[in-house]
Amino acid sequence: MGILQNIETYNSKEPTVVTIGTFDGVHVGHQKIIKRLVSAGIKSNLRSVILTFFPHPRMVLQKDISIKLINTIDERSDILNTLGLDYLLVKKFTKEFSRLSAEDFVKKVLLDKLHAKKVIIGYDHRFGRNRNADIEDLKLFGETYGFEVEEISAKDIDDVAVSSTKIRAALSEGDIAKANAFLGYDFMITGVINKGRGLGKQLGFPTANIKIEEDYKLIPKYGSYVVSSKISNQLVYGMMNIGVNPTVNGENESIEVHFFNFDKDIYNKKIQINLLTRIRDEQKFESVDALKNQLRIDKQTSLDYINAQDI
Repeated sequence: MGILQNIETYNSKEPTVVTIGTFDGVHVGHQKIIKRLVSAGIKSNLRSVILTFFPHPRMVLQKDISIKLINTIDERSDILNTLGLDYLLVKKFTKEFSRLSAEDFVKKVLLDKLHAKKVIIGYDHRFGRNRNADIEDLKLFGETYGFEVEEISAKDIDDVAVSSTKIRAALSEGDIAKANAFLGYDFMITGVINKGRGLGKQLGFPTANIKIEEDYKLIPKYGSYVVSSKISNQLVYGMMNIGVNPTVNGENESIEVHFFNFDKDIYNKKIQINLLTRIRDEQKFESVDALKNQLRIDKQTSLDYINAQDI
């Protein structure tokens, strides 16, 4: 797949089949639509293209700093890269772009830039300035300018919307098993390892502190989780805590991972952590010794889970 962060750098003249959307999570509902896109491309000898937008339109138009996304843009790109697409094109969403009329969007983006011969789109899709055009308008443009419009049914679109809602709710509740089932893969956190206070090492459980640069990334409910990560082509398991470390008077949110049977310098490296299941809520223990004892229990719980999954 050709991943281009700026649609302006796309210069292929090949005819395409296009779908448009945020595709946050790239969950099983999205995957169904993407398989349909790829299949249509193969059948009609068209390049399959996803056109997505970043930042999220609500971040630009509504200044909605509270919006949290399941994936960062890089995570989303990595997942889409596995699904057989020809191109993922990321269009920078700006106020100026939002003012583009529906017909100008069709002519300048779909036709002049993407050379679209087919557009696969949801029945409720709206586009153009003030989102004043709908799929019926797009079909009329298709008749005028010579491209086909294939409608994604209400049921399929509702499945996508419900899945996204349920994933966000499950993550907020710490229900990783449910979130992963809807995603079709393990929810991930991606960040850079930096030095923390060294408290984990003092407790006998040295941790890698994960710094996530993207403030819009959805962080699951505070607590302890069983995790995995691929570091230098080595699959490593561990347990992760998300929270404020109340037993040792912590105040700021931190994400810390204790890897099992792993002792390499990974400071300042960017890694992806996959969340497999949740162990427990974060809690304040009566003493540091009580915390140490709970960490030993958490480690055994994690190892038992990993062994039971035969992973």
